[in-house]
Amino acid sequence: MAAIKEVTVKELNPQEFIKDKAEEISRAVGSGIAINALSGGVDSSVVTMLGHKALGDRLKTYFIDNGIMREGEPQQIASVFKKLGVNVEIVNAQDEFFNALKGIIDPEEKREAITQTFYKKVFGNLVKKSEAKYLLQGTILTDVDETIAGIKRQHNVFEQLGIDPQQAFGYKIIEPLVQLRKDGVRKVAEALALPSSIYNRMPFPGPALSARVIGEATSERIAVVRKATSIVEEELASTKAFQYMAILHQDRATGMRQGKRDFGMQIEVRCWDSIDARQARPTRLGFDVLDKLASRITSEVPGVVSVTYNITTKPPSTMEAV
Repeated sequence: MAAIKEVTVKELNPQEFIKDKAEEISRAVGSGIAINALSGGVDSSVVTMLGHKALGDRLKTYFIDNGIMREGEPQQIASVFKKLGVNVEIVNAQDEFFNALKGIIDPEEKREAITQTFYKKVFGNLVKKSEAKYLLQGTILTDVDETIAGIKRQHNVFEQLGIDPQQAFGYKIIEPLVQLRKDGVRKVAEALALPSSIYNRMPFPGPALSARVIGEATSERIAVVRKATSIVEEELASTKAFQYMAILHQDRATGMRQGKRDFGMQIEVRCWDSIDARQARPTRLGFDVLDKLASRITSEVPGVVSVTYNITTKPPSTMEAV
């Protein structure tokens, strides 16, 4: 497959890019129907708006409630896009995803289980229901780079690995953002008149909170990291960092509560300064901020007895743990 020609943020003319990509989508889909999954992240939000610009009501937009998103996310995102004139159908697929993740510990197997469940099972059914022949998705160049380099398998990369989506899943995939990195996507989002709450939104992984659980991602463990995530996002919102998160470790640690031993869970906090996610440095948070995070997480998230802060750069670390 031919190499992807990067469009850097300096080269990018957002209005021209929007016009060109809307025309490309329109030509590819013709008079047919396309579908897309909206997660609320900037990539999927931009694809949603480009698709609706190109196709109008012939793009069916779904929010897949996989049970591994942040608190209240499906309803919140659907509400934002309703105000933009885009109807979003929320699809409850929690059972399918938790069944697929059952017993899986290996990070790549976990990502593959989510990929197969998302594209083959959940979206396979939606394709049949809608009679769509195309899926629009927000793959960006960093996703492709990390997958090809073997750093981690991004769930939305196929053709670059020699996988034909038409053969594997029964529909073609259109990737209008694949020449851009995150900073370029944000510029396009702003030009599309998306709200700043969307185009300045932190990156969030395709495997969602399952990428923040080391080991098996059960509904109970996801609930723990979801609550810790709410606290981290609330406390670090004013930092202007590129990304911040809570991670639930697999190992337990000895703690104390009310003078008694409590063999409990460990949460790791990560907070990053970066431009395009290719390289990153831990944000130098003040100790008072770290102290408050530890205090809130151990008192508000049942069973957590240990909170740590990651101080390793990317590379050799990656931004997500799984």
